[in-house]
Amino acid sequence: MTAPHIPDEVRRFLLGAIPSVPHLEALLLLHADPARGWDAVALAGRLYLDPPRAAALLADLVRAELAVADDGGYRFETADPALAAVVGELARVYARHVVAVAELIHSTPDRRARRFADAFLLRKDT
Repeated sequence: MTAPHIPDEVRRFLLGAIPSVPHLEALLLLHADPARGWDAVALAGRLYLDPPRAAALLADLVRAELAVADDGGYRFETADPALAAVVGELARVYARHVVAVAELIHSTPDRRARRFADAFLLRKDT
């Protein structure tokens, strides 16, 4: 599946860093208001998940260096300005093309193709 309205850098980010639609929606919720801290209960209520699942999503975002945790909760933050720009573009694309983005996240062949292509990039760099 190739959706021409999903830019390549957004496609690569989705295929490489976002394992599920709930991960995407959690990321975009944090990104929409980076000053607000979210806890698992609040995120669970907003995304219609149970709190343990929401806590796992938040922990995954921290491990991916897309969020930070502090006393105020979890917030969107990344040290990489290019990554922040991709997440911003992803938010714009998702607002207009929800189905195409969700289909891409769920597309096993595209994920396999991306991992296959990345394997060659890793070999080239070494």
